[in-house]
This record gives sequence, C-alpha cells and structure tokens, in this order.
Amino acid sequence: NTGDTAWVLISAALVLLMTPGLALFYGGMVRAKSVLNMFMMSIITMGVVGLLWVLFGFSMVFGSSWHGLIGNPLEFAGLRGTMDALIGAEGNQIPLLVFVGFQSAFAIIAVALVSGAVADRMKFSAWVGFAVQWATLVYFPAANWVFGTGWIRNTMHAVDFAGGTAIHI
Repeated sequence: NTGDTAWVLISAALVLLMTPGLALFYGGMVRAKSVLNMFMMSIITMGVVGLLWVLFGFSMVFGSSWHGLIGNPLEFAGLRGTMDALIGAEGNQIPLLVFVGFQSAFAIIAVALVSGAVADRMKFSAWVGFAVQWATLVYFPAANWVFGTGWIRNTMHAVDFAGGTAIHI
C-alpha cells in the first residue's frame, strides 16, 4: 500500500529529525564550551545506534523470543530476510524494510535522550562506548518486551502505539 508506506516513511523522517533537534535543545542547556560536545553526542548516536540496529538490534527486538526477555540476535542479523518481506494486515501492508527504518529512528532518539543526563559530565569518547552498551543492554531488550516478542506485549497484552513505554522503561 503506497499510502501507508509513504506515511510510515514521513513519520520515520520526522522522528529522525528529533535527534538534531534534541542536540539543539541540550546545547542550549550547557556551558558554551560544551555545546559542540552535545551536538556530537547526538549526531554520533545516529550512526552508532543505526549500525547496531542493522547488525543485531532489529533481531534482538523482533527476533524469536527467548523466554520473553530478548529476541534472537542472529535471526535478522544484517537485516537478513527483510528485503522483500511485507508486514501488516492484508491490504495495509508496508515493506518490512520501511518498518525497520521507522523503528530504528526510535532506537536512535531513545539513546540520544540519555545524553542529556550526562551533559557536561562525559567525554565524547566515553559517550560512544556508553551508547553502544546502553543500546544493547537496555533499549533493545526493553523494546523487545514492549514491541517484539517479549513479556509486556505477550503476557500483559499491553499495546504501545507511540513508543513511550520502551522509552520510559
């Protein structure tokens, strides 16, 4: 469905624009000498988390469940099997790769939000390592619980349309 696909792509672009906007917001709250560091923290998060998402993050969130805690990180590793697949109800399907991009924008902004907590307190190089670890150990499992094959979605039957549950966990 071209209309649904266009809507999800536009929505993904708007969510992705939130990351540079977040850099502007956080840059206005720190000392002048730290503004560039805050910008770099937000922008590098786009690349680092985007790469992690492609390599194993999407699999950890939407792969086959392991006791409702985490998805199989190898199932869609490198986005294997997502190129020609469709997702959604009959007649309202979008390419799975579009859904992957949409969800990656939320993974990116979730990690970038944490940079505000360490403003003026963390070096850029330390942030890169922290972002890798935080995305892998915190956001990907929490997103699995809420969106993927995890316990919040499948045991509690909670439905989160806006993504706030994974962010707030």
